[in-house]
Amino acid sequence: MKKYVSLDKRSKKAKKEYYAGFRRTWDGVNPVTRTMPNGKAYNRKKDKEKLRKIDGVSEKDMQSVFL
Repeated sequence: MKKYVSLDKRSKKAKKEYYAGFRRTWDGVNPVTRTMPNGKAYNRKKDKEKLRKIDGVSEKDMQSVFL
């Protein structure tokens, strides 16, 4: 049976192992790529999509309007 040793008396390696057991992992997911776009920022793509939905205009016609 293992004897309990308080945390302040454990070695640095043992403390690190103890606290690592409480942490979670990202399981292969990159947290940097999980960002939300800024809702207040101007987004040209968003405006173009709205126009396409409203008018039903083709891609070629849209290029001539925005050039």
